[in-house]
Amino acid sequence: MQSSRVLGIEGTAWSLSAAIVGRDKVYAEASHPYIPETGGIHPMMAAQHHANHIYPIVRQALDSGYGFDAVAFSQGPGLGPCLRTVATAARALALAYEVPLIGVNHCVAHIEVGRWQTGCRDPVVLYVSGANSQVLSYRRGRYRIFGETLDIGIGNALDKFGRHLGLQHPGGPKIEVLAKGGKGYIDLPYVVKGMDLSFSGMMSAAKEAAAKHSKEDVCFSLQENAFAMLVEVTERALAHTGKGEVLIGGGVGANLRLQVMLDAMCNDRGARFYAPPRRYFGDNGAMIAYTGLLQLEHGMTLDIADSAVNPTFRPDEVDIPWL
Repeated sequence: MQSSRVLGIEGTAWSLSAAIVGRDKVYAEASHPYIPETGGIHPMMAAQHHANHIYPIVRQALDSGYGFDAVAFSQGPGLGPCLRTVATAARALALAYEVPLIGVNHCVAHIEVGRWQTGCRDPVVLYVSGANSQVLSYRRGRYRIFGETLDIGIGNALDKFGRHLGLQHPGGPKIEVLAKGGKGYIDLPYVVKGMDLSFSGMMSAAKEAAAKHSKEDVCFSLQENAFAMLVEVTERALAHTGKGEVLIGGGVGANLRLQVMLDAMCNDRGARFYAPPRRYFGDNGAMIAYTGLLQLEHGMTLDIADSAVNPTFRPDEVDIPWL
């Protein structure tokens, strides 16, 4: 018997992607990211980009010849104008093809695509992206948040510092390259409050340091400091839960230095570290489609009237019946 396939559309911020996914593989995928020439992401400009390009990327996925049994879309969290553009397209497709509509939590999708691609079962998750920095793990039917940022996400912090250096968005990968050339560590604020984190003061101090030190040294110090904070709270969650797996997800998770630090921590604790293939760290349609498939199998579909987007949609609001 042929398993179900789901068309997923992701467009919470600057990435726009569509994919058709089944239980066994990604059948089709297409993307067209919005890259601002200068500055950060302007929500209305990103939404206009998505409106201009959503038809061709969905068409490209459909031209693969594979059908689908439901349409899933990123319902939140994210930038409101971008979310509404994607939701409108998903509703239209669900109505036109007479298939169920599924709203997917973007954060949960990062976790599920990581579990799918790595084979880990019940991990502590470090989810680090532009707007989000959270440590989560499954308990009693939901992903519970053990710690998170109190101000800005680590990805936004890196991108803002990158713009201060004159780097084009996204700044994180460019900072990673510059950090490899750093030779001296510069003290920066290290702010861990229990299980929560704060990055804004560290970022401001890094901007001041950039006026006195080489950009390579500042990028190196910024990464080492921020990533040590993230590893500390992840280790504390691992000790608290008694679990034996750590999974990293989200765009910042592609940073190899962060992966090395997490792997070292896991080795010290006798745990196993998991990182999905690089293509699944950034926002992608496959993660929305796969999570939508899990929801479809458990009857978690939406009526059109109940499909409003939620820019502040938290992962611990979502029931997880498949675990």
